[in-house]
Amino acid sequence: MKRGETIKSKQEFSEIINLSKYIKNSDYIIYYRKRVENKSRFGIAISNKIGNAVMRNKLKRQTREIIRKLKYLFKNDYDYIIMIRKGSLESNFHDRFNNLERLLNKEKI
Repeated sequence: MKRGETIKSKQEFSEIINLSKYIKNSDYIIYYRKRVENKSRFGIAISNKIGNAVMRNKLKRQTREIIRKLKYLFKNDYDYIIMIRKGSLESNFHDRFNNLERLLNKEKI
């Protein structure tokens, strides 16, 4: 993801999580909110309770790659927070990829 495509501030994360709609499955929860600008932004979050730092960073790296490959499924004028759930520890990269793709296709967000 490029520099302008990421959400990093804690305040924005909180606003999107608390005031937005969401969809979920066993691996991910996706919060999404419409924005004025015609450019999508993404934030990735994972709890400290899931694995150690190496595992959390690996899951975030893989999720960024999945987002990059599935960018055509995301609408252009939305902010997205993708929270990685504990269930993703048991699945491999291809399972997580397919789960996120199915989740986005099913909901059409």
